[in-house]
Amino acid sequence: MPGTNLTREEAQQRAKLLTVDSYEIDLDLSGAQGEGGTYRSVTTVRFDSAETGAESFIDLVAPAVLEVTLNGDSLDPAEVFKDSRIALPGILEGRNILRVVADCAYTNTGEGLHRFVDPVDQQAYLYTQFEVPDARRVFASFEQPDLKATFQFTVKAPNGWTVISNSPTPEPKDDIWVFEPTPRISTYITALILGPYHSVHSVYEKDGQSVPLGIYCRPSLAEFLDSDAIFEVTRQGFEWFQEKFDYAYPFKKYDQLFVPEFNAGAMENAGAVTIRDQYVFRSKVTDAAYEVRAATILHELAHMWFGDLVTMEWWNDLWLNESFATYAEAACQAYAPQSRWPHSWTTFANSMKTWAYRQDQLPSTHPIMAEINDLDDVLVNFDGITYAKGASVLKQLVAYVGEDEFFQGVQAYFKRHAFGNTRLSDLLGALEETSGRDLKTWSKAWLETAGINVLRPEIETDADGVITAFAIRQEAPALPAGTKGESTLRPHRIAVGLYDLSAPDTDTASGKLLRDDENGRIELDVDGELTAVPELVGRRRPAVILLNDDDLSYAKVRLDEQSLAFVTEHLGDFESSLPRALCWASAWDMTRDAELATRDYLSLVLSGIGKESDIGVVQSLHRQVKLAIELYADPTAREALLTRWTDATLAHLKSAAAGSDHQLAWARAFAATARTPEQLDLLEHLLDGRETIEGLAVDTELRWAFVQQLAAVGRFDEAEIAGEYERDKTAAGERHAASARSARPTEEAKSEAWASVVESDKLPNAVQEAVIGGFVQTGQRELLAPYTDKYFAAVKDVWDSRSHEMAQQIVVGLYPSVQVSEETLRKTDEWLASAEPGPALRRLISESRAGIERALRAQAADAAATTR
Repeated sequence: MPGTNLTREEAQQRAKLLTVDSYEIDLDLSGAQGEGGTYRSVTTVRFDSAETGAESFIDLVAPAVLEVTLNGDSLDPAEVFKDSRIALPGILEGRNILRVVADCAYTNTGEGLHRFVDPVDQQAYLYTQFEVPDARRVFASFEQPDLKATFQFTVKAPNGWTVISNSPTPEPKDDIWVFEPTPRISTYITALILGPYHSVHSVYEKDGQSVPLGIYCRPSLAEFLDSDAIFEVTRQGFEWFQEKFDYAYPFKKYDQLFVPEFNAGAMENAGAVTIRDQYVFRSKVTDAAYEVRAATILHELAHMWFGDLVTMEWWNDLWLNESFATYAEAACQAYAPQSRWPHSWTTFANSMKTWAYRQDQLPSTHPIMAEINDLDDVLVNFDGITYAKGASVLKQLVAYVGEDEFFQGVQAYFKRHAFGNTRLSDLLGALEETSGRDLKTWSKAWLETAGINVLRPEIETDADGVITAFAIRQEAPALPAGTKGESTLRPHRIAVGLYDLSAPDTDTASGKLLRDDENGRIELDVDGELTAVPELVGRRRPAVILLNDDDLSYAKVRLDEQSLAFVTEHLGDFESSLPRALCWASAWDMTRDAELATRDYLSLVLSGIGKESDIGVVQSLHRQVKLAIELYADPTAREALLTRWTDATLAHLKSAAAGSDHQLAWARAFAATARTPEQLDLLEHLLDGRETIEGLAVDTELRWAFVQQLAAVGRFDEAEIAGEYERDKTAAGERHAASARSARPTEEAKSEAWASVVESDKLPNAVQEAVIGGFVQTGQRELLAPYTDKYFAAVKDVWDSRSHEMAQQIVVGLYPSVQVSEETLRKTDEWLASAEPGPALRRLISESRAGIERALRAQAADAAATTR
């Protein structure tokens, strides 16, 4: 259907011609509790045309169009409805009224109007998800962000249901809900959520402002809904954002709806944010999970200004939405009074920037301000560049122009463009006015070029350990093959931190790595290939010299040889969490870049992780070590390294404080790689109660983690999995059971899983994702080997026949990433040459191929380490 892929040129032409005034959308969803299928959608659009007699089109993805009436004239649907577009022939007037009657379809893919039946109460729950181009699955729309309009929804729903939209919820009459019109907003942030949802309500009040707040979830999750904690974070965001943005919250209420089978973390629908309901925690989780949830809540709230109040004109400026919301979430957690997570920049360095560094080295790397030619481009562009690199660069921009000047520019930007659309130049212009800086050069270097820089210290000392020369060398590694543009040396605002080990106190065997408050930090601008730092000459060399201390800039950082050696022994001794996170991240990046052997990375982690207090960092290290051993280690050494790691996880599990977050994290890490008969016996005995570990609650989610591993190694089969599902007959239990079944190490289990995902399109999105997650097991390489050829035989048809979300799950999730070999590279290259995939599919396959290349280099580096 070529009409689904709107081009930027088409959008510009349509925006030049049309000005949209309003939508009136009437949906008959009274049959939603039944079997699904289709529902009646009636859309009335009022819009102006700059040219009388011009022609245009409106977007609609629907099984059937029944009526099309333009300015009172009936148009034949069979003639005007093609390729998911309704042609508006050359009879447009200055003022136009278009009415479209269609039968639209419920989905189980998380796109358009998603319908889910809760196995607990057998009730249907619905919600919309429209970003990027899926409002057209529910009503006829001019589907592009710069054709804003008001939206009035009228919904007929089953008796007893609740209906929530962008506007305040009205009282229904005869099960019909008539909402008041919204302000002028883009199609993709309109929303409807309906069903017998459970709700909790409150209000945000300050200085005469009163904003109703609502939290919703399914009744089967109500007992787990910690609404007080969610409201607390929400109020924190209202306080901080309204002060910093100097613009009152722009909508009439703020609802947060935890919905099932959501593809993303959350969606910033104006006044009606949808959030994946895995954030309603059914079992004990670590504080890191609460921090991530709080970041998501604040991210979506920031979008009410960045994205909803002021919206990018076209998707090449998506970063104006996502980078700013990502920066704002972390800044709010770091700086808001009484924040529970003032260390959020540690989390940002540990997770967001790691994501960005990985994405920026893929063949699909692109400038933050990306070139988006059509909707296919943007659908695969919600990535680590748009979110994490953009936010990292904004953090540096704040340091560059000053925090007060930055937010003054943001305030002017909101006031100037409220309920409008903007480009990069609009924001930079406002920031130039308030900061007095010319940001055009900065923008070209940071926003309009791709790639990453590496900063390395160059140090000379005399016999007494006094620094005689110090410089920072900046490198710009070549961009991956096929990437547009050239590598770029950029200006960086960084700090250099000097750390020494204090004398041990009475409670510890070693001291703490500390930075002197007065003389232990130098902040400077780095530009060009080599930047001298004369301030350090004549000073005694400290134990550790850390570039980009405080994480001000976006750059990969390397430690000098002496600092690396000291950190390997003392990484856990940093008193502050942020320098620890920066060193952990540098070590992980060196491992991925084949500069540090996997076995040496494992040694470094084992030497320091026991002293790491930040539970989010600990859990990241668990994931990274597992990945490194399974993909980056010399295959001949893999088993020995896994044994070393699993033995360590069990030791830490047994020694962790009873009931602590660390104990839970180590239990999950142990379960992920348990393999010996004794280790697997322990998992079984913890499940059935024959053994216990003081303080460890083997609750619902932890039980499934154990069951998953026991299924993957062949200890558990259908009977045990079905028995566990009987204990947890919920939507989450259904997903876990599906994952465990597909994880079993048998040809029959793999064949069944493959058929359910690739050869059938009946699975809902969340179950499909669970099946794929269980199917790919790194310890089952031989069993999975035949599926490499099957993958390349099927992937093009899957991409062409499935919706974007469902196809992307399969394309990325089933790529033979565990088959790390030159043979996999060859087969990938042959497919890329012969299949002629479109740009979006080519990008996804090329990114996966890059993972194989990286793993091969890392394996070679690890193998070479055996000769040292």
